[in-house]
Order: sequence, then C-alpha cells, then structure tokens
Amino acid sequence: MRLSTRIGLAVGCTVPLLVLAAGWLLLQLVARDLHRAEDQHLRQRAVAVAPDARALLRATANGRPKAADTRERQLFSAALDVGVRVVAPGATFSGGPQPGPSVTLPERTTGPVTVRGGGRGWRALARPVRGGTVSGTLWVFSPDTADRTQLRLVRRRVILTALLAAPLSGLLAWGLAAGTSAPLRRLTRRTAGLDPRTSTARLPEERTGVREVDELAATVRTVLVRYDEQAARTAQALDTARSFSSAAAHELRTPLMSMGTNLDILADHPGLPDPDRAEVLADLRREHARLLGLLVMLRELGRGDLVEAEAFRGVDLSDLADAAVAEARRRAPDAAITLEAAPGLTVHGWEAGLRLLLDNLLANALAHGRDPRGRVRVAVGARAEGDRIVVTVADRGPGVPPAARERIFERFQRGPGSDGSGLGLTLVAQQAALHRGSVTVTDVPQGTGACFEVRLPSGGGILPERRDWLIGTAGANRSQSFPKDRS
Repeated sequence: MRLSTRIGLAVGCTVPLLVLAAGWLLLQLVARDLHRAEDQHLRQRAVAVAPDARALLRATANGRPKAADTRERQLFSAALDVGVRVVAPGATFSGGPQPGPSVTLPERTTGPVTVRGGGRGWRALARPVRGGTVSGTLWVFSPDTADRTQLRLVRRRVILTALLAAPLSGLLAWGLAAGTSAPLRRLTRRTAGLDPRTSTARLPEERTGVREVDELAATVRTVLVRYDEQAARTAQALDTARSFSSAAAHELRTPLMSMGTNLDILADHPGLPDPDRAEVLADLRREHARLLGLLVMLRELGRGDLVEAEAFRGVDLSDLADAAVAEARRRAPDAAITLEAAPGLTVHGWEAGLRLLLDNLLANALAHGRDPRGRVRVAVGARAEGDRIVVTVADRGPGVPPAARERIFERFQRGPGSDGSGLGLTLVAQQAALHRGSVTVTDVPQGTGACFEVRLPSGGGILPERRDWLIGTAGANRSQSFPKDRS
C-alpha cells in the first residue's frame, strides 16, 4: 500500500472521529448551559410562588373552599410560564405545563432533576412548604430545552458532517500526500536503476526541499560509498591472498627442495658417517628455520596490507622502543645495545606495526652489524624534530653500499651469505609507509656501519590507498606521497 493511500485512510478515519468528538463535546456544553439557565429560572419561580402555595395549603386545611380557590388562582398566575404542582396529604393542586400524573417524581431531590413522560423531557425542582400546622411539597416544572428539536437537529447535522468528512478529508489528504511524496517517488526511480555490482553510476546530490527525502538520499549515498570502499578492500584482500600464495609457493620451493634432498640422503644412506649426518641435520634445521621465518614475514606483510584505520591510536614510542631493545638483549645477550630515547614521544599509529618495525631493524642490525672483531654494537635512538619523530638504529658492521640502499627494501632481497627471508626490511618500509613516514639508510657519521633512519609524523593520517606489499615492489610503494589528514 502506498504511503499516500495510508495517509488518506488514516485521515479519513481520524477526521470523522474528531468531528463526532467535537460535536458531542459541544452538545454537552450547550445542554449544560441550557440546564443552568432553566434551573435558575425554576429557582426564581419557586421562590415567587412559595407564599401562594403556603396560603393555599392553609386555606385548604382550614376548610375554606372559596379562599382556597382564590389562592389557587393566585398561585397559577404567579407561576407565569412554569408548571406548578402542590402536593399535600389528601390534596394535590396542579396547573401549567408539566408531566402527566402517571410520571413518577423522585421522593427527594437536592436540586433540579430531569424527568421524562409522554416522549418529552422536563426539568423539575421540589421545595418543601411548611407553615403552622400545614406541610407539603411545591414542584415547579419547565420543558427541558436541552431536549428540544433544535438540539436534536444539531446532533443530526454533526453526524452528517462526520459522514461527509470521512471521504472528503481522505481524498484531500491523499492528494496532499501524493504531492508531498513526489520527491520520494523520484528518489525511488533514481535508486532503482543503481546496481553497484555492475555499474559505477551513483546517486547525484540534488536538493528537493523536503528534509526527510534529502536525508534519505544522503543516507543512500553514504551506504553506496561504504559499499564501494568495502568492495575495494575485498578486492584488495583477494589480491593479497593470491599474491601471498604465489610468493609463498615461489620462495618455499627452494628450501623445500633442499630439505627433500637432505631427507633423501638420510633415507638412502642409513650408514652415513656421524660428521656427515650432523651436517645434513644442521642444514635441515637451517632450512626449517628459514621456512618458518619466511611464513611469519609473509603473514606480517599481509596483516599490514589489510590493517584498518580503527587499529590506529596514540602510541608511546619511547616505551615501545624500550620493550623492543629489552627483547633484543634477551635474544642476543652478547650484543651491546644502547637506547637513547626522550620520554613521552607519542605518535598516532598501529602499535603492533610499530613494534614490528623496531624488531626488524634490531634483527637486521644484530645479523649484519658485526665489526671486524666479531662484536655487535647497536645504538638505538628516538627524538622529536618539529612535528616528526625520528627513530635511528645504527650498527658497526660493513654498512650498505650506496647502489643497494634502495634495493634492500624490496621483497626477497638478501645480503651475501644471509639466511634470512629477505622480507625484514620490506616490513620496515611497509610500516613506515602505513604511518605516512619514510625510511632511509646511510653510513654511520663516524667510522663504518649502517644507520637506518625512520621519520614518522607525530599526528595521525589517512591510510594509503595502495597497500600491495605482497603484490608490488617496495620501491613502488615507497614512492607514494600520502596526505596529512588524520585517520
């Protein structure tokens, strides 16, 4: 059922009820006012004729018929336009308009009452009459004007008006509702042709002047925008999953083949000398560790590609660096790792991603930062420079040649003799890009070694639209420039 039809039916049913209620209230008020005027008139007439009624009862009680007739005529003359009835033990005198003798009157009344007889209504007022040895009851009557033909006519007209108001008000409301809902019907026609699965067409922003319709259109536009965003994220997640499978299959092939070869050697040569057997087992352990590390790194890259803005919040980078250094010292107790970080360095970021960035920088320094004497010395620093937080990790190793300083952040780039996955520094570059920052590698200012410097904005920002570190190359991702809005 259309909205205009619903409104028409609702108004068509409501208006007659309101007319009937208003008419009933009006009739009650008019009847009360008429009763009040009649009752006041009855009281005045009762006061005026009470002396004549008392004199009539005394004359009757004293046995004076002529005097009683005279008093009776005076009584009826004084009554004017009201009916009078005097009731005493053994005698009743009545005259003027009043209900018939068959109408039963109430025994006691505290005020005017309505009695009915002969199809008519009467207002009646009783007053006791006492004087000397006589007593009786004086009744005065007046036709009930609230029950007159005029009020019955008004009652019929109210009912007729209510009956006519039903269809007329319903049609009028239907017409007004149909005109008012025209912008809603236009919005329905425009949205009916939208299919976000097959078309990029979206609802244009047009003001109709009807606030509810404009709000509904804005809601539809918002829903479609969110659908587009979610569809894009779903497509990106599917690309990430496909790239994860491809990268994992490509990178796992070599270590798996090596492990298979070593297993074949152990199976085919049960009598292999102990030194050779130990060498094969050590090779198996290295390949197993490499496989495990590769899977962990691929998983972390996938997490970074799929992280949402809701995961970003205020992070104390000083505390995070202190925890990362403590963990690195536990893993490499023979390494000399120092930390110099100003307290209260806060950035708006993903805490798990920032910790991953620090852990991988420290792991890289521990793996490649040995000086010619075989010692590992790593210096970690964190400081504020304007609206940026700068994190540095410096070692005393051989350093990174200038020609390789961009390439080392790409996927699966390993240094000479490295047993790593080739994804540690890619994760560092990914997290720096997610936080709208940058990462560079330079020489240590004094002596040899590599110094990795990460610059992060202290404020938040929107996530980059392109997050395909499992699909694209690090260089393509790191070349993006990201806006400085908050996320």
